[in-house]
Amino acid sequence: MTTPTTDAALLRVDDLAVGFGDTDVVHGISFSVAAGECLAIVGESGSGKSVTARTLVGLTGPRSRVSARRLELGGRDLLGLGDRGWRRVRGEAVGFVLQDALVSLDPLRRVGNEIAEPLRLHGWGADRPARARRAARREKVVDLLREVGVPEPELRARQLPHELSGGLRQRALIASAIALDPRLLIADEPTTALDVTVQAQILALLEATKRRGRGLIVISHDLAVVATLADRVAVMHAGVIVEEGPVADVLQRPEHPYTRALLDAVPSGRRKGARPAPGGEPLVVADGLTKRYRGPDGVQRTVVDDVSLAVGAGETVGVVGESGSGKTTTARMILALVEPDGGEVRLRGEAWSGVPEKERRHRRRRISTVYQDPLSSFDPRWDVARILDDAIASESVPGRDARAARVAELLAQVGLEAEHLRRRPLQLSGGQRQRVAIARALATEPDLIVCDEPVSALDVSIQAQVLDLLTDLQARLGIAYLFISHDLGVIHQMSDRVIVMKDGRIVEAGTADEVFTRPRSDYTKQLLAALPTLEPAPRSLQEAIA
Repeated sequence: MTTPTTDAALLRVDDLAVGFGDTDVVHGISFSVAAGECLAIVGESGSGKSVTARTLVGLTGPRSRVSARRLELGGRDLLGLGDRGWRRVRGEAVGFVLQDALVSLDPLRRVGNEIAEPLRLHGWGADRPARARRAARREKVVDLLREVGVPEPELRARQLPHELSGGLRQRALIASAIALDPRLLIADEPTTALDVTVQAQILALLEATKRRGRGLIVISHDLAVVATLADRVAVMHAGVIVEEGPVADVLQRPEHPYTRALLDAVPSGRRKGARPAPGGEPLVVADGLTKRYRGPDGVQRTVVDDVSLAVGAGETVGVVGESGSGKTTTARMILALVEPDGGEVRLRGEAWSGVPEKERRHRRRRISTVYQDPLSSFDPRWDVARILDDAIASESVPGRDARAARVAELLAQVGLEAEHLRRRPLQLSGGQRQRVAIARALATEPDLIVCDEPVSALDVSIQAQVLDLLTDLQARLGIAYLFISHDLGVIHQMSDRVIVMKDGRIVEAGTADEVFTRPRSDYTKQLLAALPTLEPAPRSLQEAIA
């Protein structure tokens, strides 16, 4: 792992500055990427990582200001490119994996058509007759989906994005980005929505891309992923690179205080701290839950199979498993958003599933939720004040003044200032949006909050703040959490008990320490073995995974 010389560089960036209006967000940064090398760019939300990535594919927008002494790819000057020139570069010379898989795919287009788009735009297979070209593109799409680890690729290609899990959507984005085998691949948080086993597959795929002599830039808040894949690391803070060097030096012997703070914030069992022992009667009991869905091919599949669990007052129960293991479907049955085909859910000893909604409505305030993607769960036209006001039960907080006071109280509980009340979701950072989502969940004073991947899209420092906030709220308010995450470090840090799911069933359950230090199930052992660590990879991922 060596820093490339200027002559060997595939990409050369010298004194890059990016601004919007009167605000400069990237301040004269320089770096290079060689063919066959991976550069990781890390830093907290707002540090300029994603803006830098978007600059390299001409997607900063018409109101941006971009300047550099040099911006070259394979000796080609990118600074003078217009829209048409950038369209020729994107996809063919540079592949770009967007950050947010949940909203980056066109909801009205089938996944296969989305992946085939760069093939069509760049004339892939143009030497064949039209019908043969379309058939070849369909075959290529299936091959790409299979390459990124998508099960049943022929079926998935025919589905719409909302029919896929977050992990499958992320893999579809990666398939589209590598469709034309570009010389440089830029991946902005490519493993954010993936569980550890699928993450290992994607990391192996990116490693293989690097070994084929392609340059790779990975932007990630997951420092363990960076340690596994990167050759060099650039740490960004406030628009500048504060530390850069070989991955082993930066992650094992950091020099800058900001880098050390990032490493200290990595979630794990060591950050757990003392936790009061939960007690009392269970708030929610799920007994023998089963759910079946009929797929687009007409075949009925069991996605949750005989799942039983309980969550007590003030307790955190973590649920972990691969994408498609049934975690979210189980949560939706506990929230009574879908009805089970078998089994039942009881809330404080009373029937919760299988009853008319009008009988549940007055009790819904006892259970709340924090979603994986708060941006898509907010009305983009509403400001924070209206979002929180809408969540307050009018019967418990009557009167405009009382409701305004309650909104201010909720905002203070999650560490936001009054100035945020008039901001709309798009005017907030990822961490601020998640804090608003937590405030909304607290609005009805619930006994239980279902947290479905609440920190998966956050950088490590903001993630640590949100996890600390949830822990503090639990200690002060006695809230219980059903905490769903693919991040084993987060689950270990947050949970009293852990449930491991696979193929719709519970394969292991126990205290967090039991599951993480003395796993019994072979599947749990596989999950833990696939978990990347902060130790830089001593050999290729292909060898490590084999």
